[in-house]
This record gives sequence, C-alpha cells and structure tokens, in this order.
Amino acid sequence: MTTELLAPLDLAFWHLESADHPMHLGALAIFTAAPGTAGGAGVPELLAARAAAIPRLRMRVRDVWLPVGGAAWAVHKEFDVRRHVRRLPLPEGEFATEAARLAGELMERPLERGIPPWEMYVLTAEDGGGGGTGEAVSGGRPFAVLVKLHHALADGIRAVAIGAGIFDQIADARAAGGRRARPVPPRSWLPGPWQVAGLARGRIEELGRAVGIGASVVRASRLDPRGMPALTAGSSGTRRLATALLDLEDVQRIRRAAGGTANDVLLATVTGALRRWMLERGEPLPVAAPRALVPVSRRRPGSPPGSGNRLSAYLLGLPVAEADPRARLAAVRRGMDRNKSDGPSRGAGAVAVLADQLPPLAHRLGAPLAGSAARMLFDILVTSVPLPRSTLSLGGCPLRELYPMAPLARGQSLAVALSTYGGRVHVGLVADGKAVPDLDRLARGMTDELRELLRVTGPSGRVRTGGSVGQALAMKSPRKPDRSDS
Repeated sequence: MTTELLAPLDLAFWHLESADHPMHLGALAIFTAAPGTAGGAGVPELLAARAAAIPRLRMRVRDVWLPVGGAAWAVHKEFDVRRHVRRLPLPEGEFATEAARLAGELMERPLERGIPPWEMYVLTAEDGGGGGTGEAVSGGRPFAVLVKLHHALADGIRAVAIGAGIFDQIADARAAGGRRARPVPPRSWLPGPWQVAGLARGRIEELGRAVGIGASVVRASRLDPRGMPALTAGSSGTRRLATALLDLEDVQRIRRAAGGTANDVLLATVTGALRRWMLERGEPLPVAAPRALVPVSRRRPGSPPGSGNRLSAYLLGLPVAEADPRARLAAVRRGMDRNKSDGPSRGAGAVAVLADQLPPLAHRLGAPLAGSAARMLFDILVTSVPLPRSTLSLGGCPLRELYPMAPLARGQSLAVALSTYGGRVHVGLVADGKAVPDLDRLARGMTDELRELLRVTGPSGRVRTGGSVGQALAMKSPRKPDRSDS
C-alpha cells in the first residue's frame, strides 16, 4: 500500500492555508562557490537528483473516502522533479539585494496543490554579479538555495531530516551504502473488525482529554482579539524577509551569567528588539505584554522523526514595557519555567495537542474559524529550528548561513525563527510586507539587544554579531494591493 493518512495536525495545516496565508516553512541557505567547483551553475542538477532520491518528496496529498473529511499521502505517479527544482539567474548588480527581492516574491506564493508540496530555487549571479553575504568570503561568488516545504509535509525537526538529504555529508553516506532511513509504514484507513472495540474505547478516552485541553485553550483566549497593532494586522498577501546573525558564544556567556537557558536569552533578545523597534516607530509600549507562541516538539529525544507533525507550544508574555534588560530576561525566564512546570498540554499551545483529538471532518470544516482565532491567542510566533552540528556543504561548496522562515498565521504580521549553525544563531524574520515595511530595523534591534544584554550581565561589553544577509538586504517582495481579512 502506498497510501498514508495525514496526521491530524498535518490535516489542520493543509486546510488552514489560503492565498494570503500560505502554510509553508522556508529556509534561505547561502553558499560560497569553492575553487574547482561549478558553483551555483551545477547545483540545480545535483539538487534534483538528491531530492528525487528522498521518498517523502515524491508524495502528494489526495482526498480519501474514509475517514470522512480525511486526506492521505500517496506517491505521485507522474512525479517530475524538474517541476520542483529551478535555477533563477539574477541580473548584474548586488547579488544579495537581488536574491532578497526574489526570495520575497517566492515565499509569498502558495505551493501548487496536486503535486508534492515543496519547491527549491537556486539563485545564482550572472557574470558581473558581485556582492557578498554580509561578510567578506573568499573562494568565489556566492549563490543561494531557497527551500519551501509545506507545513503539512514536515514540522521543523522533520524538515531538517528531509533537507539534510540534499547535503554532501548525508547524500554521500547514502550513496556509499550507509544507513538509510526506514520508510514509515502507512496507516490503514479501513480498520479490521477486531480493532473496532479498541478504537471506540480509545475515542472515549480521547474525548475526555479533548474536553480538558479545549477548556485550557478557552481560558487562555483573550476577550479583546485586537492584540498589538504593530503585530496584528489584516494581510496584504505580501512577504518581507530579513535576517540577523548572533554569536552563540555571546548567548552562552549571558546564560552563564544570568542563569536559565540559551533559549531564554534568545527570547529576551527578541523582546528587547521589539521594544527598540516600537520606540523607533514612535508607538506607545503596551501595558499588557504581547504574547508569543513558542512551539515545542513532542517527539521524544532519540526517537525517529516520524512522518507527521508532533508539536505543541508554550504561551509567553514578552515584557516589552520593562526598561531594564536584566529584568526582561528574568521575566522571560520565570515565564518559561512556569510553562515547563505546567507542561505543553495547557494554554494556547495546546491547540496543537487538541488537533490530535479531533476527527478529520472537524479540521476540514473548522479551518476558517481556527485560522481567525489565532489573534485571540497570541501576537507573534517565535520558534527554534534545530540544525545538524556538523559542517555542511553542497557540491563541495560550504554552507555559510542558513536562515529558517516560519509561516504567518491569519491576523499575524510577524514570525521569528532561529537556528544555530557554525557557532552562530541565524535569525529569520518573516513579516507582512505592508504591515511591517521596516523589518530591517527589527533585525538590527536583535544585534543591538544582544550587545546590551552582554554589557549588563558581564564585565565584557563586546558582542560579536558577525553581520547578516537581512540587515543589508531587508528582503522585500513587490507590493500587492491590500487584501485585508474580514
């Protein structure tokens, strides 16, 4: 059997998508052409061959009769990898600026349905195209690879597992007969008679859990859904992208001085950057702390990635009105400690857990309502995406920077994604192009805030931020007519 039912949360992501709210994850990878390699020119063929060898990337979504309202992954019999991997040469001029502009255009376009929901674009500079990636790198002109994966296809951990197959280190081991990932057995959507009694008993137990989780979500909802004006706005259908680079050692130095975790430091950095950004905009600081949804994986350490999304989330108030950076960090740490003590099955984050308890038809019919409810629960998404610790390359060209990108929920103007690679934290900022036209300011605020945290928590006041693509780019797509949500 080549059919596998979509997991409940995957089905929810599939139905939440609209033209103005594409539900794909993204990553912008920056490489430098190594001497003796073809550089970006030879990458499309290499990517196509490696992507075609990943079974998950040959699967598309199709509707099924049972369960009612459900959908399943099935091998696309007419799969053509050339529809998914394309090279887009950029005109002469600053490579980084042109790559940013094009990346914005590509990220705002929903993935085509009816075929496997993913795309890869190789962005290369034509002869005469120069420019850098935010820092001087020798060895040849840079090129970029933009990857888009539908959220129904993968969560952050699964996306990394899929994406790792395109890099030399993983692909070479596979070609040499190394350990291969075992395919996930498909789940039958026609249970046998001996399973019916067990399924009925399980559904009764799940109903009880769903009631408790649903009550927790309702308690976490705000009666006033307007949220922060700077972060919640009607969608224009455009996307602006920006990036920042933070030195991981600076993050760890702050953590050792102040306590808590590296993630606490990064959340406090986001908080301080938002404060700086709002003050620069001349906006009043909110009395009520804006809410961040902080996704957490429900996969057990050491367990295989699996095929479906396994997510929940924590809900965290970001104390942007607090003037003292040390007090902001302490407040973030207390909030995250409370979340961890309660567990990821309470509050707004439990929406993901609740999705597992609902029948497929509920996801199909309730997607519009669920999408509109996001602003009642949180103002901004802040997510961490784990990356391999080893050095990666593509066609012999070293990976220099890799910026993750998260989708925007309906009514949300900003999402922040962070990944650690090569001793640095790569920050990818995705915003509505009309609501947040000054996203580059927020990217600069990330490095400024980390510098300030380092100054106030330790004797040394120097922060090594290393530059970024996004601060030089302010990745922006062409403006579209406003199509505000009702």
